[in-house]
Amino acid sequence: MYLIALTGGIASGKSLVASRLRDLGAVHIDADQLAREVVEPGTDGLREIAQEFGPDVIDSDGALDRAALGARVFGDAEKLAVLNRITHPRVRELATARIQEAAAANPAAIVVYDVPLLAEAGGRHALPFDSIVVVHADESERVRRMIEYRGMSRDDALSRVGAQASDEERLAIADVVIENTGTVDQLMERVEEYWSELSARGAGSSQPSVGGPA
Repeated sequence: MYLIALTGGIASGKSLVASRLRDLGAVHIDADQLAREVVEPGTDGLREIAQEFGPDVIDSDGALDRAALGARVFGDAEKLAVLNRITHPRVRELATARIQEAAAANPAAIVVYDVPLLAEAGGRHALPFDSIVVVHADESERVRRMIEYRGMSRDDALSRVGAQASDEERLAIADVVIENTGTVDQLMERVEEYWSELSARGAGSSQPSVGGPA
């Protein structure tokens, strides 16, 4: 198995890259989806969040009220750290399980772990990635996309970019950079070139990066 961490700033095109890699044959694991799963109704994660932040972060259906929780932790580093201590270990545990499942199903699998905030942690992660791939577009281009395609104000777009790692911080952790400064077709060509390079050097033919259950 060959384990890739895929990351990129908001509006970089990371989701397009992830989708194309999945179409080409990669196993795609989405960290954001895992983060939602570990706080679903009935989970220990959700119960612990309710204990720490109060019952008002749970909606009438018993699900996490993300807006209420976001308002509680926004701008409060201490509360955000508490939330991260609840969710991050559970996400890592679930990610490890999903990666193990992929390796068991196909020892030659190429697994893409889609993790938006990898650079914010300085590239450190409990999972033993074989490669870190950064989808890159300049900040000005990403701001333009958010205004043009997502209907954001310029101030909102700049605020979203400013809340994430800088381009320099993301590029510093990259083993591979996929540039997304042109058209979607050009981006897809670059992704396909990368996939061909992986296939040519036999990525995925080694033993699984993540072993059996602890």
